[in-house]
Amino acid sequence: MTADHPDDGQGQLFELAPGSRKAVARVVLLTGPSGSGKTSMTRRLGLPVVSLDDFYLDGDHPDLPHRYGIVDWDDPASWDADAAVAALVELATTGEAQLPVYDIPTNARTGTTRLTLDGFPVFVAEGIFAAEIVGACREEDILGDALCLVRPRAQTFWYRLLRDLGESRKPPLTLVRRGLGHARREPALVASIVAKGCRAVDVDEAERAVRALLAGPGR
Repeated sequence: MTADHPDDGQGQLFELAPGSRKAVARVVLLTGPSGSGKTSMTRRLGLPVVSLDDFYLDGDHPDLPHRYGIVDWDDPASWDADAAVAALVELATTGEAQLPVYDIPTNARTGTTRLTLDGFPVFVAEGIFAAEIVGACREEDILGDALCLVRPRAQTFWYRLLRDLGESRKPPLTLVRRGLGHARREPALVASIVAKGCRAVDVDEAERAVRALLAGPGR
């Protein structure tokens, strides 16, 4: 018998209802167009961070979505939402969790790492698919806030390209083509993210919101 799967007295195991475990910390889901400044902001905040990109499916997974004959890594179906939520619940309710480590250039998980909150009452989960799990985190009663970073499209294109070239994520021409596609779709993407429960904010607004949540009421 485990804490996550109590015995029902008849030798069967059953899942605890969502939200039945008391949270010791709250998660701030942070998303936005690729290149909007999510990673740099989390570094400045100094809080524990879960990179939701580490929950991508491996490149040989049979259920990966395809577009134009290649894997569509911009489709949420390329990402393991259930595993991401399970990890965030464990982290929020126990203060620690085992997380995957994903290598984007090779499209594969390369190992795991243990993240401990060290007493922080707030942590950040950052990634382009964070909006997909707003409802699940709210149902589990671990959600602190859900934020979508926005900045002018020319800036997101430029910062995204510099980052991806620096990390050798894909061939340069592929990165430029993908970047232009991202820029065209950006307004619709932000609208979709907001519709799923996130608030559209600039970087300064986002930092103030997280710091206020960290301070807590009345502090």
